[in-house]
Amino acid sequence: MLAYLANRLLLMIPTLLGVAVLIFFMLRVVPGDIVEVKLRGDGGNPSQATVEAERKRLGLDKPIYAQFGDWMVGLAKLDFGKSMWTERPVTEEIGLRLELSLQVALMATVIAILISIPMGTLSALLQNTWIDYFIRIFTIAGLAMPSFWLGMLTIVSLLYFFNWLPPLTYTPIYKDPWNNLAQLFWPALAVGYRYSAIVARMMRSSIIEVLNEDYIRTARAKGVYERLVVVRHAMRNAMLPVITVIGLEFAFLIGGLVVTEQVFNLNGIGRLFVQAVGRNDFTLIQAMVMLTAVVFILSNLVVDLLYAVFDPRIRYR
Repeated sequence: MLAYLANRLLLMIPTLLGVAVLIFFMLRVVPGDIVEVKLRGDGGNPSQATVEAERKRLGLDKPIYAQFGDWMVGLAKLDFGKSMWTERPVTEEIGLRLELSLQVALMATVIAILISIPMGTLSALLQNTWIDYFIRIFTIAGLAMPSFWLGMLTIVSLLYFFNWLPPLTYTPIYKDPWNNLAQLFWPALAVGYRYSAIVARMMRSSIIEVLNEDYIRTARAKGVYERLVVVRHAMRNAMLPVITVIGLEFAFLIGGLVVTEQVFNLNGIGRLFVQAVGRNDFTLIQAMVMLTAVVFILSNLVVDLLYAVFDPRIRYR
């Protein structure tokens, strides 16, 4: 297992290098200039000399290969530079928002797992009953409704029925757990509902497929209790594709909740991503793409390790 883990971690290096090269050159192809946006965005009319001086200060006057060399050297040192817009360290800009986005993603994942696993299993075991139809309607509604729209309904309902709105200012959970959960529980619930709908559908399909396998019929023929057949044999094998979906959806939530963050007034990674793209802030965009790549790679690594937990055949190999 340790050799496998070390091999996977080493494979991260060429993947991240490829992402770093692609994002650097793709950003240089996109039209737009952050200097023009900064100096002339609000109707300003700076002289050409001022524009050139600002470009030189930001290092944009260097040849493309020199800028690429600076980016790769900084990446090797884990130094992502400073934001071209705020001139604050990129790690500081991201760190202020990563805690919020990560907590929402974790809470949404927990909510989705608690809802989807029992519902998907129950729907598979009680096929074509009214319970199955109800769960299928519930999950299809979750897939059909955007999470930001559900968030808007949540806010309107809280205001109309309880005359209460979630706090607008983010408070870390270690400082004030109540205010923190009062603000982040609702966006996590809105996102977790859609998340749970995807996982529940996958869980239902996987269990139905597994229940038709020969080893399930053999276990039943031997007189094994139905509960053991479902929990020990069916669910363990059905969980493999479900774990994959959970891992991919979790990685998507880091930086993928742009509109939901806007609805709940959350200053998270997704909102920062949009601001950075609108300002052509190259250094910030590059760092955030690298962060997203790292999250996806680590999520896939965790998923592969969980495969071994649920499937002994993988562990023995």
